[in-house]
Amino acid sequence: MSVDRVASNAQAQILLQQIMQASSRMNTAQQQVASGKVSSDYAGIGGKTSALEAARASAARADAYQSATKTALAQVDLQDTQLSQLSAVAEQLHQAMLTAAGNNDATGMMDAVKSVFDQASAVLNSKDANGNYLFGGDKDDQPPFNVTSLSQLASLTDVSQAFSNGTQKKSVMIGDGQSVQIGVLASDVGTKLMQTLKDIASFDAGPTGSFDATLTGAQAAFLSGELPAAKDASAGLNFANASNGITYNRLSDASDQQQALNTLYKGFVSNIEDVDMGTAITQLNESQTALQAALQVTAQLGQISLLNYLPN
Repeated sequence: MSVDRVASNAQAQILLQQIMQASSRMNTAQQQVASGKVSSDYAGIGGKTSALEAARASAARADAYQSATKTALAQVDLQDTQLSQLSAVAEQLHQAMLTAAGNNDATGMMDAVKSVFDQASAVLNSKDANGNYLFGGDKDDQPPFNVTSLSQLASLTDVSQAFSNGTQKKSVMIGDGQSVQIGVLASDVGTKLMQTLKDIASFDAGPTGSFDATLTGAQAAFLSGELPAAKDASAGLNFANASNGITYNRLSDASDQQQALNTLYKGFVSNIEDVDMGTAITQLNESQTALQAALQVTAQLGQISLLNYLPN
């Protein structure tokens, strides 16, 4: 005859349930340690899912704004270099005219005028890293300054004919509903300087021109009348350069703010989805120990029968 085991079916079911729970906790802890995440799906996040997605979306927006702002900073920085050069050549023109008027001698002045034209033309038609014309506005695929010589400039009916740039200045979004205008148009910064150059070249080509020696009365009068325009052109470029610097500072501040927001939002995401590695490892070790204990008890229980308790 057979001897029944001491363990009942109910006890076996309880032990089996404990084994399954310990195994589940161990698997979860193993996944957390391996991935560094609380859960691989939203079910494991629970009620924090909406907060997690909102933080992720905000971090992504901050990333996008910061990327656009950094690109804009590079353009504004390049504009600073070019505007500084344009301002410098405008002052060269002003000084050359002052020297000629002060010495009553225009020897070498037209060489300086031609040099200023060449340098200014190069600046106005400068390109960015992508090959687009820096001062072209919404027409950055064609040279914004279309005149190639001082004589051609002098022949124009109006100086505005020398410019082919667009009318829309480039802008960048630095935040929700926040836009900063960063573009500079060739016609805005070059018109006064080119008007002065055109006036000088036209007078030099006229019957009382030919600036190459001691000034005549007509030449002296012309230079005296033109000097304020040259000074105004130089001052205007200094102002444009300063305004560009203000734009750079604003973009730089925006970039710092975007970085701070990005760090904040990613911190929110990390707090929700990233596991505390020390706690996860502890839970893994505890789950492994609990599972091993449950398996040992089950194995021992299965080997016990009434014969263990009968007297010899």
